[in-house]
Amino acid sequence: MKKGFMISVAMILILALIVGCSSKNNENTNASPSGEGASKSPESSPAQEPSKTEKVKIIYSMWGSAEEGSKTQEVADKFNASQENIEVEVQAIPWENYMTKLNTMATAGQLPDTGMMREDGVIQWSSEGMLNDVSAMYEGSDSKPLDSLAYKHQGKTVAYASANEILLLYYNKDMFDKASVPYPPNALDKAWTWDEFVATAKKLTIDKNGKHPDEDGFDSQSIVQYGASVENLPWQLETWALSNGGGFYNADGTEVKIGDDASTEAIQKVADLYLKDHVAPLSVGQTDDGIQRTIIAGTVAMATNGQWNVGTSLNAAKAEGLNYGVAVLPYMKEKVTLNTGGANVVFSQTKHPKEAMEWLKWYGSEENNWGLIESGIWMPVLEKWYKDETLTHKWVDNPNFPPYEEYKSAVVDYAQSSAARPASWFFTNYTTEFNTLLGSTLGDVWTGKTTAKEAISKNLEALKAANKGEK
Repeated sequence: MKKGFMISVAMILILALIVGCSSKNNENTNASPSGEGASKSPESSPAQEPSKTEKVKIIYSMWGSAEEGSKTQEVADKFNASQENIEVEVQAIPWENYMTKLNTMATAGQLPDTGMMREDGVIQWSSEGMLNDVSAMYEGSDSKPLDSLAYKHQGKTVAYASANEILLLYYNKDMFDKASVPYPPNALDKAWTWDEFVATAKKLTIDKNGKHPDEDGFDSQSIVQYGASVENLPWQLETWALSNGGGFYNADGTEVKIGDDASTEAIQKVADLYLKDHVAPLSVGQTDDGIQRTIIAGTVAMATNGQWNVGTSLNAAKAEGLNYGVAVLPYMKEKVTLNTGGANVVFSQTKHPKEAMEWLKWYGSEENNWGLIESGIWMPVLEKWYKDETLTHKWVDNPNFPPYEEYKSAVVDYAQSSAARPASWFFTNYTTEFNTLLGSTLGDVWTGKTTAKEAISKNLEALKAANKGEK
């Protein structure tokens, strides 16, 4: 989950207060009072009503400013008012210091009961015994999230993603119309091959003289409009390695495959969009603001990135006149998109795991975070929102989204298709170290100083060591 995404999340949470909580969810919880601190009515005052059992206090941590924390606390207050057993207090920690603060608190034995966790840290914290097994959290409930959203370590579910996000192809419809080029397909069975994607990008790439890359006299140093941009943040690059028949890891994430020819070839194809095809701007894969730099800036006709952009930035751009669309990703050999979602965890240091899970179950239900879904930041986690068209209409029919049929095909159906695969951090340890090293390894590949094959081969043993948590 990206920084811009999460900063927007807390700001949107206030919308949930307008929507309110469904009466069904608010009537009961399964939590039982701890019994600690309970007081009894004095025998000398029979007319006085007994005081209620003291609520179990749960601390929930999140990244964000104090103001964002207060907005989230207002949502938690809705939960607190819905039952008599639990009281949730929100602890906001700035993004820049979040994991450092959690590590300090862990060392001191003072972790919160539950909280947000970066995707790339979930399995590592679980392997170190810092997270509770939440496999039974939804037993007897009809609100269990999709299996694809479970973070699993050694066969146990240690977290569920709070939202179901996938990678998409965004595009500027006005640029396509002006060039008389057909829109990218929003149906999986019509997805472009990589070659078709590049060929279309050339038709939409223009230099200052109006020439395209495949025309004589084209000046690659004076491009005024690019045809495409493929996000090259390390974790998103795995999409293309998988699509080309390779991958970063084996099936259980214990062995590194990124050195295979299929994987390095896929990464090189992404680099060649800038280096050889001249259809993409230079990107070194360091910042997650690709949609803002491309589609919203009006400099690129189509760009890949996560669905959350619909709510974090594109809804505002749409309101200001941006005519954009959504489509499925192109493919090399296999049709692939990655699904992901930031995790909510229960820390093992808590004395109240049952109550912490009750809060997470409530907080994660669509009825209680509807503002995030309606805005386009989150996608629902329950299968019924994808299969029941009445619910899909409730979710998708709103002015923040592209047209219903387009979005349903390119997002709703795509997320449930065979193309959707879980990002590797759902099951692979030490992805923080691996992705950090991979990002630095590929730096010279994007500028053409070396090839993907050469760079990865040179650093392959170090990447394998990172996968095992070795320095």
